[in-house]
Parts: sequence; structure tokens; C-alpha cells
Amino acid sequence: MTNNNAQLTYQATRISTATKEQLLLITYDIGIKACRTAESAMNAKNFDIANREVIRAQEVIRELMVTLNREKGGEVADKLMQLYEYMYQLLVDANIKKEPDNVVTVRGMLEELKQTWEQALMKLLQEYQAAHPEDKDLQNAMNELEGKKPEAEKPAAPAPAAPAPAQAQAKRTGSFTLAG
Repeated sequence: MTNNNAQLTYQATRISTATKEQLLLITYDIGIKACRTAESAMNAKNFDIANREVIRAQEVIRELMVTLNREKGGEVADKLMQLYEYMYQLLVDANIKKEPDNVVTVRGMLEELKQTWEQALMKLLQEYQAAHPEDKDLQNAMNELEGKKPEAEKPAAPAPAAPAPAQAQAKRTGSFTLAG
């Protein structure tokens, strides 16, 4: 039970601190996982779990539809909406027929869309990085995404040597002794 609480806490923190781009990728991950679980459950003839997970995947598709900004997105957003509607209908059919083929199709589409968004975000990050080479936090984040080690920090200038105790003058303030 404690492990489950830790996972829920981690997930809640991950979501509450995520950017809108990260939330989009998390949403795709939830849909992909729901589809995988539904596929397995359908293949095992466990239709209660399959139903629950197909409904979860439908909720993900609905969330993607609701958050789609069709004003700003123009034709691309309209095409995405059509794709989401198609995916939603495939899931409805899969749940009615209790056959995993449509779920497999939707999972593949979600994986492809997620990969496309990841590539687009990576490109934007690389462009920003090229324009802001001084941003070491971004450089370290990019290295982490690419599986590289973080850039080594420049060694700090050595701190001035503290005076030897015999040379230090001591000043007493309350219960603290400060060298100075």
C-alpha cells in the first residue's frame, strides 16, 4: 500500500509541475498504456478490465479533443480533431465487439502522434538552445533527454584560505564566536 501511495504522490507531483507540452506527452502515455492493457485483457478474455481500459483510452482521446485549440491550430487542428474522432470511434467499436484489433490501431496512432510531438518539441528546444548557449540548465536538460551526461560545471574559484587559528582575531557575539 505504501508503494502505491508513493507512486500516486510521484504522479501527482509530475503532473502538477509539468509544462503544457509535458502534459500532452503524459496524456499520450496514459492512452498508450490503457490501450496496451485493454489489448492484453481482450486477448485473455478478461472483458471487465478490457472495458475499463478502453473507457480510459476514450477519456484520453476526449481530453485531447477538448484541449485542442482549433482557433490557433487552424487546418492542422481540424485534421487532428478528425483523427481523434476516428480513434474514439475505433475504441467504441472495439469495446462493443470485444476484439483488440481496433485498440491496436489506436495505440499505434497514439504512439506515432506522441513521437511526432516529441520530435517537434526537441527541435524547438534545439533552436532555443542554439540562440541561448549560455543557458546551462537547458543544456543539461537536453543532454539528459539525449542520454548524455550533464555538462561538467566550471570549477569554482578556490575559496580564500581561512586564516590560521592563531592569526585570527576572535570577536564574541552572544554565544557565537566569529573569526574576523
